[in-house]
Amino acid sequence: MTDSRYPAAVPLDATWTPDTVAVQAGRPERTPGAPVNPPLTLSSTYVHDASIGYGRDGNAGWAALEAALGALDGGQAVAFASGLAAADAIADLVPPGGTVVLPSVAYYGVRNLFAQMEAHGRLRVRAVAPDDTAAVLAAAEGADMVWVESIANPLMVVADVVAIATGARERGALVVVDATFATPLRQRPLDLGADLVLHSATKFIGGHSDLLLGAAVCREAAHAEALMAHRHDHGSIPGSLEAFLALRGLRTLAVRLDRAEASAAELARRLAAHPRVSAVHYAGLPTDAQHERASRVLPRGAGPMLSFEVAGTVEQTEAFLAGLRLLTHATSLGGVESLIERRARYAGDAAIVGPTLCRMSVGIEGVEDLWADLDGALRAALG
Repeated sequence: MTDSRYPAAVPLDATWTPDTVAVQAGRPERTPGAPVNPPLTLSSTYVHDASIGYGRDGNAGWAALEAALGALDGGQAVAFASGLAAADAIADLVPPGGTVVLPSVAYYGVRNLFAQMEAHGRLRVRAVAPDDTAAVLAAAEGADMVWVESIANPLMVVADVVAIATGARERGALVVVDATFATPLRQRPLDLGADLVLHSATKFIGGHSDLLLGAAVCREAAHAEALMAHRHDHGSIPGSLEAFLALRGLRTLAVRLDRAEASAAELARRLAAHPRVSAVHYAGLPTDAQHERASRVLPRGAGPMLSFEVAGTVEQTEAFLAGLRLLTHATSLGGVESLIERRARYAGDAAIVGPTLCRMSVGIEGVEDLWADLDGALRAALG
């Protein structure tokens, strides 16, 4: 949707692939002397009389990013200060005393957000295994919102978004899909029946571990308006520089994602055969329990995230992580650099994962270099 407060953007061709849209969407109109990229707008206040008077009202940089994300996901995008800020705004769509169906395996920040809201009497939560579609739909009876992750963090469980969205909407519930791991280039949840899509643009969209930003993409204009009002009134606006960097990162998402995903698939294959690894969780593996479902709801690929369990003790796993020279032992994901961490180090994840499970965000380094680092550290730590 076009925001009339900002200059016209370059029109998109309906025949373009998503990879091309990621590069072209949200650029300024091509008039003589116009910049090729949306300029960075650094101002907290604006001259009267206009529709924008203050920084919380809007920003041309947000509008460009929102135009691009909206074009990729097929809806109206609203940018926020972080992914969790976007999640909080979406949660505000649930009426007081309402019920949310939440995946039991999911990003801890979202699980904690809803747990706090439940503890304060704001809403009720029904936690269900995301890959048990029948259980999700049973829990959706009488619920106001069903929350799904396209690829669940940190076990890489794949939800049947089509079946869940269809069944939940028939039951009158809003369907929200956190597609952070999938990105718009691997799954468009609105096309699969969802009402809203959540992205932590901090991750693959930004792609360089240098910003915090989130976005929600809405099927209905009324939801987008409600989220924009929440953003304005709660002050959860993105910074101008962050929006600029996120849009710049989006331009290279296709090539970064393709490279990282190819490496992730190869590393998953090799780790599955490694004598010091007891299990690998990656839906791209034909032997993975999630593979058949992923082939239907993630037909373009399973993404660059995987997790695996070290066949040893916690102490040996920590020694393995400390012995890595190329992969960085750090939290978060989606950057050009490969990151890895033992997720049970966090109390919120210790209840849902094994003590030696390591989640890995594969970057764009050479795959043979990554493998040499992983294999060498595993053998050094476990013998």
